[in-house]
Amino acid sequence: MGWLADETGLEKCAANYVPLTPLSFLSRAAEVFPNREAVVYGDRRSTYRQYIDRVTRLASALAAMGVKPGDVVATLLPNVPAQVEAHFGVPACGAVLNTINIRLDANTVSYILDHGGAKVLLCDPQFIPLAVAAIEDMEGEPPIVIEVADDAAGVHDFGDYPEYEDILAAADPDFAWIMPQDEWESISLNYTSGTTGRPKGVVYHHRGAYLNAMGQVISWRITLYPKYLTIVPLFHCNGWCHTWMMPVVGGTVICCRDISAKAIFDAIADEGVTHFGGAPIVLNMIVNARAEDRRDMPHTVEVFTAGAPPAPVTLARIEQLGFNITHVYGLTEVYGPATECTWQTEWDPLEGDARAAVKARQGVAMPFMEPVRVWDDTHIPVPMDGQAQGEIVFRGNGVMKGYLKNPRATREAFKGGYFHSGDLAIQHPDSYLQIADRAKDIIISGGENVSSVEVEGILMCHPDVLLCAVVAKPDEKWGEVPCAFVELKDGHSVEADALIAFARERLAGFKCPKQVVFTELPKTSTGKIQKFELRTIAKTL
Repeated sequence: MGWLADETGLEKCAANYVPLTPLSFLSRAAEVFPNREAVVYGDRRSTYRQYIDRVTRLASALAAMGVKPGDVVATLLPNVPAQVEAHFGVPACGAVLNTINIRLDANTVSYILDHGGAKVLLCDPQFIPLAVAAIEDMEGEPPIVIEVADDAAGVHDFGDYPEYEDILAAADPDFAWIMPQDEWESISLNYTSGTTGRPKGVVYHHRGAYLNAMGQVISWRITLYPKYLTIVPLFHCNGWCHTWMMPVVGGTVICCRDISAKAIFDAIADEGVTHFGGAPIVLNMIVNARAEDRRDMPHTVEVFTAGAPPAPVTLARIEQLGFNITHVYGLTEVYGPATECTWQTEWDPLEGDARAAVKARQGVAMPFMEPVRVWDDTHIPVPMDGQAQGEIVFRGNGVMKGYLKNPRATREAFKGGYFHSGDLAIQHPDSYLQIADRAKDIIISGGENVSSVEVEGILMCHPDVLLCAVVAKPDEKWGEVPCAFVELKDGHSVEADALIAFARERLAGFKCPKQVVFTELPKTSTGKIQKFELRTIAKTL
């Protein structure tokens, strides 16, 4: 026995233990960097002193509305300052932040508001009609709607709602933040894309948000005073935790409401952007930008990209423009990015396709995760030979608490002591993993997950459709898009455009098939549709 066998008097106490929370990042930044720019949106600029004042007022206003610790506050906002402020202001009153995807249909938004039990909804004017339609469809108590006015929304006067700036102006600037007593307390609620039916509510805790944000500082090689451009939607895994990260390093969050190549080049040239994240579609947008939208690149810009692996030609072309790409991978259930293709110095001589092939790997665990494994069906790691396939599984502080009100799904996801991603991959001898296929036929279009089952269910409602199957079709712009193979009823006919329009009336635009092929579907002897054959066909279309 060592001399530490008797640890009497070495317990946790107020002097040696404080629950981890990203709220501490902002309070520190306001003290250390009070006059540095914290948030930029066009001509609007807030220092850290102003940033923390607005966050405190938001927390005060929510508490005055009756929001209690543990309650949910939702948002329907693009990447604007109020969405940034909500990431600190909502948990600062003890509440849980639920950022809702603005691309969803009213029925799904209604389900999320009901399931999460939101007490308040911060809403951009552009999405007031969506909020109204969703609330009308709710079964439970509707949330209080706060309108976040923005001239860039292009719409006004949808109703007599309290206005965001007014409630901040009337709030208490000395409100005492309600800090978590336990770092396991919930900080945010993010809904999956509903790849197997209704979306599931993924719950994050303060500890995970803190460690994810801190770990990505290492992964992204960030030093003091970065300029971060919000290309990743802040409703998507809380913007990959990057908003929580920026105060750690005195960084500036530059809000980008409408994503375009011109907006990205302008932000780099005019605001000195050093970092942003985005799906491969963003890389394609930059590579294919019109000459008049391009600006000189004064410095190298560090980019995290995730989703479908970017095409080698895209990686090669974008690096020539002055962007350094790091491929990352994750899911909503692991706070966004959880693995990274960490660059090795021995790869420096690689060029062209060989360089792009290495960069396209999903890589290794980020610093806040335990080693990521690829398991076979018996929960045994597959050989790291670059050939054997298995399921990617995660373990560590960057894994969700679980699914809200769904203990069965939580147990299933955590079988064997790891989180099961549902994604199939190989592991190379150097331990770097690479996705080989998507389980459950998930289609990744522009960084958004699309359920083939959901799209098929809608198309099957059409009176002329007998059978259908939806698979991913490669697309230069979006990475993948849904492609529908349809078998019609005898004696029936329908045009492809009509079927697509039918789906668009019932689904978010990114979920709708972009091409329809009328054919007899290939089936097994038991009648199961052979999707692998359809995927092969889709690649040739």
